[in-house]
Amino acid sequence: MEYRTLGRSGCSVSALTLGTMTFGAETDEAGAHEQLDTFVEAGGTLVDTADVYSAGAAEEIVGRWLASRPADVRDRVVLATKGRFPMGEEPNALGNSRRHLRRALDDSLRRLGVDHVDLYQLHAWDPITPLEESLRFLDDAVSAGKIGYPGLSNFTGWQVQKAVDLAEHEHLAVPVTLQPSYSLLVRDVEFEIVPACRHNGLGLLTWGPLGGGWLSGKYTRDQRPEGSTRLGEDPGRGMEAYDRVSSRQRTWDVLEAVQDVAEARGASMPQVALAWLVARPAVTSVILGARTTEQLRDNLGVVDLTLDPEDVARLDAVSDPGASDYPYGEVGIEARSREPSGP
Repeated sequence: MEYRTLGRSGCSVSALTLGTMTFGAETDEAGAHEQLDTFVEAGGTLVDTADVYSAGAAEEIVGRWLASRPADVRDRVVLATKGRFPMGEEPNALGNSRRHLRRALDDSLRRLGVDHVDLYQLHAWDPITPLEESLRFLDDAVSAGKIGYPGLSNFTGWQVQKAVDLAEHEHLAVPVTLQPSYSLLVRDVEFEIVPACRHNGLGLLTWGPLGGGWLSGKYTRDQRPEGSTRLGEDPGRGMEAYDRVSSRQRTWDVLEAVQDVAEARGASMPQVALAWLVARPAVTSVILGARTTEQLRDNLGVVDLTLDPEDVARLDAVSDPGASDYPYGEVGIEARSREPSGP
């Protein structure tokens, strides 16, 4: 297992993270505990959860696992959670206000059975709450010892930059990470979000590394999703998502390239997709979200796989989402370019 610092902090974490969104929903408690044991035994350290995962049940499952394991195992875990989305019906049961985040953090600590978490993340931007209010709460929580570091999730590039600038200007704890969706099928983050994070030293904790299951090879042109897949279990919204992604020729070109590389290297398709992402600039850790321990073990096999430069070049080319001429394409790049010479 490779280890990297959590953004520009001094905290080391594994290059793979165990995500817990399936806990309490698609994965029962026994299966979740087995996944946690398997992950730690493989050298994994960063465990990521959120209050809204299974309406708090995921945090409770992680908490009971922590309580039942010896101190040396608990001490190995770098624990991360998030708050922002609704956890009740009353008007202040959501958002990034000081009122909601205070309650959300305290409830998360209670469910997890700990007195602090290493990383606490704003789960998404809140257009209503002043950003300074949210950042001051995070800074206060750091000072109180309830969180080690603040982080962000699902922020756009300008939102990341504003958060960092404001925190630095007001001498508040600066966010160290961002959780974005990122994969061979989702690369638009490279236009603004990744550069903003690299410029400010934020590490990426990437979610959706298999593109919602597409990069696992479970979907084909001639076989629509069935009940055993996440899209198949949702005949309405799931089919809409399937049709949207499957209608793009780029999707099938990427899947073909991933399959070719996997067959040539004697690896699985998920391992190839994960290996490509682990090596991307600014990526601190890739979040694995598995239903079963068998899926998790296969994903963890990526630690033994390093792609050849030729493989990376092919995957880069086939997954390139393209860019409009302005502001990201040739016209925009030309407008922003400059050489250190005279007129």
